[in-house]
Amino acid sequence: MSDFLLELRCEEIPARMQAKARADLEKLFTAQLRDAGLKAQSIRTYSTPRRLALIARGLPKQTEAVSEERKGPAANAPEQALAGFLRSTGLKREDLVERDVKGKAVLFAIIEKPGRPTADILLAAIPAIIAAFPWPKSQRWGEASISSESLRWVRPLTSIIALFDGEVVDCEVHGIASGRTTMGHHFHSSGAITIETADDYAAKLHAVHVIVDHEQRQNIVREDAAKAANDAGLSLVEDEGLVIENAGLTEWPVPLLGRFDEAFLDVPEEVIQLTTRINQKYFVVRDSGGALTNAFVCTANIAAIDGGSAIVAGNEKVLAARLADAKFFWELDQKTLLKEHAKKLSKIVFHEKLGTVADKVERVAKLARWLCEEDIVDGDADLAEQAAKLCKADLVTEMVGEFPELQGLMGGYYAAKEGLPIEVSDAIRDHYKPVGQSDDVPSAPVTVAVSLADKLDTVTSFFRIEEYPTGSKDPFAIRRAALAIIRLIEENHLRLNIISAVRHAQLSLTDQIALEALGRGARDGTGFGGGENDFSVFVLNFFSDRLKVQQKEAGIRHDLIDAVFALGGEDDLVRLLARVHALQDFVTTDDGVNLLAGYKRASNILKKESPDTLDRSNDPNNSEIVIFEAPSDEPEQSTALQNALNAAEPKAAAAIESEDFEGAMRALASLRGPIDAFFDNVMVNADDADQKTFRLFLLSRFRDAVHRVADFSKIEG
Repeated sequence: MSDFLLELRCEEIPARMQAKARADLEKLFTAQLRDAGLKAQSIRTYSTPRRLALIARGLPKQTEAVSEERKGPAANAPEQALAGFLRSTGLKREDLVERDVKGKAVLFAIIEKPGRPTADILLAAIPAIIAAFPWPKSQRWGEASISSESLRWVRPLTSIIALFDGEVVDCEVHGIASGRTTMGHHFHSSGAITIETADDYAAKLHAVHVIVDHEQRQNIVREDAAKAANDAGLSLVEDEGLVIENAGLTEWPVPLLGRFDEAFLDVPEEVIQLTTRINQKYFVVRDSGGALTNAFVCTANIAAIDGGSAIVAGNEKVLAARLADAKFFWELDQKTLLKEHAKKLSKIVFHEKLGTVADKVERVAKLARWLCEEDIVDGDADLAEQAAKLCKADLVTEMVGEFPELQGLMGGYYAAKEGLPIEVSDAIRDHYKPVGQSDDVPSAPVTVAVSLADKLDTVTSFFRIEEYPTGSKDPFAIRRAALAIIRLIEENHLRLNIISAVRHAQLSLTDQIALEALGRGARDGTGFGGGENDFSVFVLNFFSDRLKVQQKEAGIRHDLIDAVFALGGEDDLVRLLARVHALQDFVTTDDGVNLLAGYKRASNILKKESPDTLDRSNDPNNSEIVIFEAPSDEPEQSTALQNALNAAEPKAAAAIESEDFEGAMRALASLRGPIDAFFDNVMVNADDADQKTFRLFLLSRFRDAVHRVADFSKIEG
């Protein structure tokens, strides 16, 4: 078995592309081997800013010989058919073998394919891999770039190492011939480095200050950056993404600690973190008390003879300029009150059919006030309205213009600096939350009101102009807004009627947006089957679908969700979820399993009967319970079931009314014994018409009693 080394050296590969490039190289190489009938025992890929490499171990020196058998025409076939078969196989008539197939003589070709040298396979594979490489961005270069057929690579390709079993696999790709030489570190090495085999590749490059193993470089960045901070009595703020990026930017990483002027600490720490991380790729540092300090860790790509002093000084100078800009923005923004910033929102289009951002802010403010006035959110209506009117004001500030990630956060800081109530500044800061499933959910009442209003407006507005999420496309993040609304309602236990909220949101929208902009169909609801009620139900169904998805991801059985949702007429999400969770707990018990079995048996019997046979007065949505007198000779199991129903039905109904869904389940559980005894001892389809009707009536009551809690027909098992 032999090893193969491939190195593709070029100018700097962006750090963000290196991980995928390693995966793509292995994938393409494996495919080339597979097509040739080869498989390596192991494959390892490497990357640095200046090279992409692969080492495949355990390759045979040649492929195995194979024998292929191909069925041909009958032995007495016309000469023309035989000639065509011979041409396709490259054989002569006397080379064919005649065999009996179901009493008929048929010709077969036995084609022997000798093994191919692995070096020949690699010779063809290398150009194919380079030509097919899927860089997200690539370029042509030099005089050859005039032709569209010229080589494309992420940066100009400069050399190729291709060694199989220590020998060069001679190939040429667009004028670049393969060999066994490469280059070392930009500054720590000069001249070509000769590689003898795959085994000495990493060691020879390490000797010239190139660490080819990306994982090793990451470990150095991670550990030495932490050490640089610890040596100064500080602690590094861990950032794995920054570790990977710094390792991708260097071939010989050397983390170094630097400092900046303490005066810059007056700027919010999020700004300092973004400035250092995004612009400069530096780690931030905290003191023993957890406070951000005026220190940072940068990663050099050289082991400097002065210990890195000059490098640190240069980085300190660059960072100082960046932080000076941030401090200037911070101070400049504060010279204008947020309410004055907010006036500029009238010049920013939110959506051509929905007006400006200022229009959206007005809608959100009305909704936030309504949520508080209706006691849906236990917050101060005036503060909620004030916070909503200012929540988007920081979009026009210099700081958010530089760092869009800070929207909301900077508004909160500016509001606090103005001396606005803390409820207002907190609501401005956090009203975008929750952004994703892992994001924190606000709990402060004013913040909840503004956040909920903002997202309700988003969903309602875009549905109103018929901009729906479709398939994998959701350009306005409507699904995310809906899931955020669900989380806000669920985690804050808000008793929000979705239909009422949507209708109230519509009122603000209709009052504010010109009918010409909305379009006649969007205004009067004709796009939804006509009428405002249809539109509200349409949006409610969308929320229901989102809730089902969320609950399935949370481990709630899909059939139980369907069983509760099938009841309909419910748009209180907290109540719905309480019912679903109680049902999930119940159906896993013995009582639940047996009650479900009894329900399905009763339903199957009732399905066979004509609807006219049964009195349907016991509809699940009808609170009145009609009691039939049992025939005089009815078995005791029938009367026992009727008595159990008489006791359980009002208990279950009262429990549901008081939202004690566990209590409703316990009331249903009391029916398990009587329904089992009924089926064991009573013939439903009795010869006597009165008995049959009564027994069917009992089963109908039993089914309907269960239906008041959930549609058990949707439950599996």
